[in-house]
Amino acid sequence: MAPRPNWKGFLKLSLVSCSIALYPATTTSQRIRFNIINRETGNRIRNEVVDSETGDPVEPEDRVKGYKTDDNEYLLLDDEELDNVALESTHTIDIDEFIPVSGVDRIYLDESYYIVPQDEVAQEAFAVIREAMRKEELAGLARVVIYRRERILLLRPRGKGLLATALRYKNEVREEDDYFDDIPDVKVPADMLKLATHILETKKGKFEPEKFEDRYENALTDLIKAKKAGKPAPTPSEPRPSNVINLMDALRRSAKADRQRPASHRKTSAHHRKRAPARRKVKRAS
Repeated sequence: MAPRPNWKGFLKLSLVSCSIALYPATTTSQRIRFNIINRETGNRIRNEVVDSETGDPVEPEDRVKGYKTDDNEYLLLDDEELDNVALESTHTIDIDEFIPVSGVDRIYLDESYYIVPQDEVAQEAFAVIREAMRKEELAGLARVVIYRRERILLLRPRGKGLLATALRYKNEVREEDDYFDDIPDVKVPADMLKLATHILETKKGKFEPEKFEDRYENALTDLIKAKKAGKPAPTPSEPRPSNVINLMDALRRSAKADRQRPASHRKTSAHHRKRAPARRKVKRAS
């Protein structure tokens, strides 16, 4: 069953519009979560919202957002006032322009949403916008207000729907020079680069998210199982120090170790080029 949409409104391209809904494309609901417990009583600890001066609890209906002004006073804003901020993007995703996807720096990518049409009337206009973007291999830039904040969206066709990825603003991305300027310029010897390139070639693969697992989450599960069974907690193996004394020697040993692996586990680029057509033929025959 699909989750509830985060946002409902209209997708607009020039004079063409259709009703749509945004759904979160990712979830963290499967992560292990903990409560804070009183060690003495075994009871859960409850956090209370209290007045910073009187210490008295504040009921939900008495809580209001406040903006601190220059004279250290607070300007109070009700939820209704915040919900009624006059922006068209509160209810409409208006595509402003189209750009090549390759032109987007990945550091600006934030969370993603699925966009789907809301009714039968919207489906044709939605499909026209989606297929035009797919044909031209372009992504749309638009704006939307989600959780009382206007976000820039990067819209791309994905299957029968659209994928909307929120983009960070320029002032949210730190300048890389502040971190990289102190890294010295190192001239890499050609023989070292050749060996390192060989190691990279042997480890080439493709992105397969199903191969990745959260090992920390698995270790937490093992810890919980051991505690429930009254067994000692699993202990991690001590990592061996790997201080590199001679980089060239380490690269040679790494390359040699790869050559000594079984042939079935080695993935050189030449192997891929020679064997890939054969694998495709076998797949079609099967």
